Amino acid sequence: MNLFDVYPLINVTPVKALGAKLWDDKGEEYLDLYGGHAVISIGHSHPHFNQAIKDQLDKITFYSNSVQIPIQKAFAEKLGQLSGYENYNLFLCNSGAEANENALKLASFATGKSGFISFSGAFHGRTAGAVVLTDNPKIIAPSNQRNDAFILPWGDYAAVEDQLKQGNIAGIIIEGIQGVGGIHVPDPDFLYSLAELAKTYGAKLILDEVQSGYGRTGKFFAHQWVEGLKPDLITTAKGMGNGFPIGGVLIHPEIQASHGLLGTTFGGNHLACAAGLAVLEVIEKENLLQHAYEMGEFLIAELKKISGVKEVRGKGLMIGIDLEKEAGPVRSELVSKYKIFTGSSAGKHTVRLLPPLNIEINQLSSFLDSLKKILD
Repeated sequence: MNLFDVYPLINVTPVKALGAKLWDDKGEEYLDLYGGHAVISIGHSHPHFNQAIKDQLDKITFYSNSVQIPIQKAFAEKLGQLSGYENYNLFLCNSGAEANENALKLASFATGKSGFISFSGAFHGRTAGAVVLTDNPKIIAPSNQRNDAFILPWGDYAAVEDQLKQGNIAGIIIEGIQGVGGIHVPDPDFLYSLAELAKTYGAKLILDEVQSGYGRTGKFFAHQWVEGLKPDLITTAKGMGNGFPIGGVLIHPEIQASHGLLGTTFGGNHLACAAGLAVLEVIEKENLLQHAYEMGEFLIAELKKISGVKEVRGKGLMIGIDLEKEAGPVRSELVSKYKIFTGSSAGKHTVRLLPPLNIEINQLSSFLDSLKKILD
């Protein structure tokens, strides 16, 4: 049996990883500035993370959500503490798409409505509800078609209000920072306006922090750069488990739970929660939010000095570099010649950086030197 060929593969076979480094099957060393789609938050093979999983393996790895699972509560308490959302509730699942899917359902349950608004350039996942709010017609199957999903122009307040006036809008979903769309940071006034419009018209505001959350920007969630903004629902995944599959929805206490409202077989299992709790402990102990912010400030400032760089967007360690030339050949040369992984799928001219939060300044300097050589 062959694998279903849906991924364009780089001709590299990683077999070992530590921190921000990878080694392939030939012994070549690579610098990882992509973290496998922003998943590696605390670095590859972090000793505290590895030990937490090993310890949990010797106890219990899984039982269903029909029993008491104390590590779920410990994880939720720590997440609330570090994120500042202690009074919210947490639903645990397995991935970012699943988190968004459940957030959409909760907004629909809470409002009794079925329509949703997202924005141009959005990527919210490939599952049935999330994919129709993703701005990529190529991945929307005929079975996903629906007439109450509206993808509106990025930053267009008037278009949002006009659509809300039509009625039947359950929620507005927006990324804390657009990832696949090219690393676009929402204007704070626009986010404030969305919150007010949602409240006025009886809709729920959903912040998709799947890629932009978990300390990546220097705040726990990217939307927390906007003071006082409190979404109704916040979705998270990727860096949440440092490679172990886990996702979640943070839910405003006004949204009521009931038995059977949501459900999942694997979500919140013992092993996933052990991984998630270890990530939070490392983020706190190593002060990775501050480190991510400082490394991001350094990197953004230095990138702006490089000839051939047209624009630099982002916050912390979620950065988009717009080049004067096409990005594809630059990314390819970074991997093949300089042994540096960067992100793809963010635009024809955009190189995307999503390194581990504990990346070191000398590693970033090495990347800057390599990029200069390529662009020169």
